[in-house]
Formats: sequence, structure tokens, C-alpha cells
Amino acid sequence: MLLPAKAEVARHLRRYRAWERAMLAAPADLTARATFEDHGYTLCVLMGKRCAREAADAAERYLRITPAAYLREQDERPRAASISARRGPPGTRRWSFHAGR
Repeated sequence: MLLPAKAEVARHLRRYRAWERAMLAAPADLTARATFEDHGYTLCVLMGKRCAREAADAAERYLRITPAAYLREQDERPRAASISARRGPPGTRRWSFHAGR
């Protein structure tokens, strides 16, 4: 797994938090909300998470520890049950090399 530079993560996390405060201070400000969501999306991409809140938490953890420790931590986390549920039980897919004949 490739990890982003810590300086980039710190920069985007600072921006995310700043726009979060701006959005909470003025919830009706659509520009603040859109910019906050954009920075949340950027954090999601950087940290490989689906939710901006999870991405911000992961960014904070990543900045606190070494990259190797962060990777070990990610490998130890249990995988989501929904991933295996989508695949179905083992052996349900049958691949045939002669399907076109």
C-alpha cells in the first residue's frame, strides 16, 4: 500500500478542520459547506477511506505514528463483513475456459 507524504496529509487535514469550523459557524453558507465536502473527499482519497470522518481520524493516527506502524495497524483491522457478503459463498462462480465454444 502506498502512503501519502505526511506533509500533504497534515496540510489537507488542517484545511479540512478549518472548513469544518467555518461550516459549523455558518451552516447556511453553501460555499463553506461545498469546500468542506471537497476537502473531506480529498482526505478520503489520500487515506483510502469511504467516509470523511473516518479519513480525518485515519489522518490523525497516521500523523501520530510511523508509516510502518500505521500499515501494521491497517492490516490488523478486521475487514468489513459487507465485502464478503457481496461475493457470495465460495464456489458459486464457475469459470469455464470453453464458454465461447
